[in-house]
Amino acid sequence: MASDRDSATACLIIIGNEILSGRTQDTNLAHLSGVLNELGIRMIEARVIPDVDETIVETVNHCKQRFDYVFTTGGIGPTHDDITVDSIAKAFGVAVEEHPEVAALIRKREAPPAVMAARLRMARIPVGATLIDNPTGGPPGFQLGNVFVMAGVPMVMQAMASTFDQLRLPGGRPVRSRTVGAFLGESQVAAQLGLIQDQYPDIDLGSYPFYRPNGYGTNLVMRGTDEAALEEMVERITQMIQDYGAEAFLGGAPTALATED
Repeated sequence: MASDRDSATACLIIIGNEILSGRTQDTNLAHLSGVLNELGIRMIEARVIPDVDETIVETVNHCKQRFDYVFTTGGIGPTHDDITVDSIAKAFGVAVEEHPEVAALIRKREAPPAVMAARLRMARIPVGATLIDNPTGGPPGFQLGNVFVMAGVPMVMQAMASTFDQLRLPGGRPVRSRTVGAFLGESQVAAQLGLIQDQYPDIDLGSYPFYRPNGYGTNLVMRGTDEAALEEMVERITQMIQDYGAEAFLGGAPTALATED
């Protein structure tokens, strides 16, 4: 657990056979990471797992011990293969019950008995869990311990994530980033990057090669909570690039360089 560090840690467990099969592309990771960054919570890992009870239980039990916060998306709908609720309950050793508040919300929309019975599967919540509000008006997610269970539909997940704040998810200082690009290859700057990284152990420094019509290069991305240290590293990176005789582009290399007629 990371309560004594600048940033708390998080893991996202993406649950769904449709993700693994390629039929659906996940967009929740990028959005949730951005939300958490602003709360000073750093996404450390993301895992994609199938709709298999044993796998969900094992993964949740492992992750909830390693990270301050665990988020799951997917598998809380009305169909038979939506098993996340039962698996989360099993991971915590608790029963599942119909939550009266959620059931009342679902019953507001009239439907034939068979359809209503399916919908009411979404009112089943592990005993002891608290609800995560769903601003779209649909059934909520829930929190049990340090595990937050949310819908997989991006619009709904994003709505649920919008309700997270510093009171519910104590984190730390927001994680900020800086990017400097240059038309230099990774291999050219690798040794110097290692030396600079050693001097700033609390900042993540990554290099990402790119191709532009006017050449190959590298974007250098720095992420951390200490903005003064980030600015110092930007200066060091910029000077390193200039020492190699190249131009440093703050914010990343442009898609194209202007040329004179």
